[in-house]
Amino acid sequence: MALLTKAPRGTQDILPARSYGWQYLESSLLRTAELFGFREIRTPTFEHTELFLRSVGDTTDVVQKEMYTFEDKGRRSITLRPEGTAGAVRAVMEHGLLGDALPLKVSYVTSCFRYEKPQAGRLREFHQFGAEVFGPAGPAADAELISLAYEALEALGISGGLSLELNSIGCPKCRPGYHKALEQYFRGNLDKLCPTCLERLGKNPLRILDCKNPDCQSIAANAPLGLDHLCGECEEHFEGLKTRLDALGLTY
Repeated sequence: MALLTKAPRGTQDILPARSYGWQYLESSLLRTAELFGFREIRTPTFEHTELFLRSVGDTTDVVQKEMYTFEDKGRRSITLRPEGTAGAVRAVMEHGLLGDALPLKVSYVTSCFRYEKPQAGRLREFHQFGAEVFGPAGPAADAELISLAYEALEALGISGGLSLELNSIGCPKCRPGYHKALEQYFRGNLDKLCPTCLERLGKNPLRILDCKNPDCQSIAANAPLGLDHLCGECEEHFEGLKTRLDALGLTY
């Protein structure tokens, strides 16, 4: 009987006394996005598992440990969305929206699901606000998204005390060089890496930087920096982003 009268662990009910707050939050986020020219997109709660294997990456904790995946009655592997970007990109491609005028700008507030240890501020069903820009690859799009995030928080009255930290992992041209530098560095610390990171080392050493294991974190603290391995084009992009953020009055 207890299972019938208690919400699953890691989920929560939004009762009438609190639902107005959620309505205000969601409408404020989408309204701010609209001011930047973003239009709302809504995608299914579940997608084919292959979508997340490719988009999120099979070496991430999300794919390896946290996804809610099951087989439907048609023997297809289905996954509850762990994040919003993959579904938005899939929808844009499936419906040929890139054939319209670019840039295409979409936003969403959506529920996501990850099987992780519930704690304060982290649930197994959570909600994500996202904004995606399709078309331009220049730094202006990055600056716009960062500005949107800041304005969205400011509209909610929570911008005080925020800090912006910038980084870059480069492009497909210069990223392999950074991966090689990381692999060489971490191979000098094999005896200190956790089993998961040992497996990641040969596939995608970049994921080791996300490990929550204290020993791996201490090693990663002295790992090579991505900014030191950017190609000329990526360096120009990064500097262009900083110039635009300076013009917007955003400090980093």
